[in-house]
Amino acid sequence: AVVSTQSGHYGRDSLIKPYSSMSMDTPMWDYSGSTIVSNNEIRLTPDHQSKAGRVWNTIPLMSRNWEILMEFKVHGQGRTLYGDGFALWYSHERQLMAGPVFGAKNGFNGLGIFFDTYSNHNGEHSHGHPYISAVVHNGTQTYDHDSDGTHNELAGCQCSFRGQKHDTFVSIKYINNILTVHTDVRGKSKWTKCFEVKNVVLPVGYHLGLSASTGDLADNHDVKMLKLYEVDLVEGQTYNVDEALKLVPSAEGEPDRPHVHPKKTEKGSSVLWTIFYIFITLVIVFSAIGIGIIVWQKKQEDRRRKRFF
Repeated sequence: AVVSTQSGHYGRDSLIKPYSSMSMDTPMWDYSGSTIVSNNEIRLTPDHQSKAGRVWNTIPLMSRNWEILMEFKVHGQGRTLYGDGFALWYSHERQLMAGPVFGAKNGFNGLGIFFDTYSNHNGEHSHGHPYISAVVHNGTQTYDHDSDGTHNELAGCQCSFRGQKHDTFVSIKYINNILTVHTDVRGKSKWTKCFEVKNVVLPVGYHLGLSASTGDLADNHDVKMLKLYEVDLVEGQTYNVDEALKLVPSAEGEPDRPHVHPKKTEKGSSVLWTIFYIFITLVIVFSAIGIGIIVWQKKQEDRRRKRFF
């Protein structure tokens, strides 16, 4: 069984193939950007540069506990360089306009699960890619794409979901303020825990969405299937709709970390060393040329002398 806690999925909040009957003006899902709907998949971006696509559900999710099961595929012609990735959203605003956070806008209000395939940051908080992470924002924070969002992510894990020949899946549970992500990307029908974060506060009434983007590098970002499951309240859990609607997104994961930028002295030192190496190289080259000219002139002089003897 995929998940033991699921009690039934909502058809209106799910994406289930075939998609041939779906149109770009369906009342339950809105599409924008480079998104293309085919019979077996929803392609958020093609394997071309500078593309961004989005799909958003029009109906607010009112379940207190829920789980999302998604089948996806990230692939393309690139063997070593590819990007950028895609995101699954649970946010207050349906972000149909393009933005810098995997094709959606920054300063979002809600939860973002990011499937990042390209490393933009190699500094103190660097990690391997592909990488799955979670971020909860309340509309006042910003996601730093250039540092892969490591300064305010809740949790994350490396996950080789890109370029697989077999089906790849992710399970995202939000039950009793606990966010848990599992993956099945090895083709063995076995779930592996990516991370679990407690004390995650999310309101009801937000919207599900997906987005993806490419930049100088590209990939196909395909959604094969997305099923939303309502999960029953656990023992001792209460649910007041009015109160749940007023909640402000928050989490007690890793705190915001200070941005670490290269020191100017280090950058200057690096430039000086580069200039020094170039200078030394030029000295060696010109010295070799000079020596060659001297040797050639000496040989010519020796030949002229021999003619007189």
